[in-house]
Amino acid sequence: MSELSRRNFLKSGVVAGALAGVGTLPLHAERQTATSLVTLGKSDIKVTRLALGTGSFNGHIQQQIGQEGLTRLVHYAYDRGIRFFETAESYGQSQQMLAVALKGIPRETYVLMTKVTTDEGVDPHVRFEQLRRNSNTDYFDIMLLHWQHTGTWPEDTRHWQDAILEAERKKTILSHGASVHGLPALRRVPGNQFLQIAMIRMNHKGVRMDAEEHDADVLGDVNEVLEHTRQARKEGMGVISMKLVGEGVFNQEDRQRAMRFAFKNAGVDSVTVGYKSNAEIDEAIQNINMALA
Repeated sequence: MSELSRRNFLKSGVVAGALAGVGTLPLHAERQTATSLVTLGKSDIKVTRLALGTGSFNGHIQQQIGQEGLTRLVHYAYDRGIRFFETAESYGQSQQMLAVALKGIPRETYVLMTKVTTDEGVDPHVRFEQLRRNSNTDYFDIMLLHWQHTGTWPEDTRHWQDAILEAERKKTILSHGASVHGLPALRRVPGNQFLQIAMIRMNHKGVRMDAEEHDADVLGDVNEVLEHTRQARKEGMGVISMKLVGEGVFNQEDRQRAMRFAFKNAGVDSVTVGYKSNAEIDEAIQNINMALA
């Protein structure tokens, strides 16, 4: 065989081998967007990257737009592809208003998350039933222990944890986690055997984020929050973040940077934002799409 023929033979063999492998590889990886579904850690719960929250200033913002306004907002979010809605006991009438807004939308097509206040001297099961009535639902996809703000919360809430696990056996709760505030509470997230999902405050500036005092009016420690968040993700927890708009103080540039920071730097799964207009929903979707691009 001449050298020229040999080169052509080898070249054709390389090309054929490359083409043979094409069939085993995706031509285009699926592009992630704000409305893409992601599984929250080991929970088996799939949520959109963006949730509609009802707790802006403890729900006052959503309550101010009224039932008709919130219903229009929820339906607009659903039509735009958002399938994740969150409320909490401490959000007052926002729970009932969200239930009315979701009426008529097939329950199996969206994820509903609530958060329970872990008061002393309360029967958890009675509280769960009250929350289900408020939300007009047979079950919650996600139940979080709300506002855990001490370094001893895993021990202090043991009976609440046991009650959630019992409710999961009855299928009235499908998965569980905690919402933490303050570094002492956040430090107990990594290594926690109870948690499937952690809700953590997150943005690039540390505004309304975790510091040593959970309610101190100071900037949070962004680096330490990042460290614990990444460790929780490494351990297989799902992470949902809040405070992406600095509780309403960020301008558009910072809102974009906060989303990019949450998904690219912290590696969170999903974020929740409270809205009062369709334009805010559109912007949040756009900001996440850019962050995930």
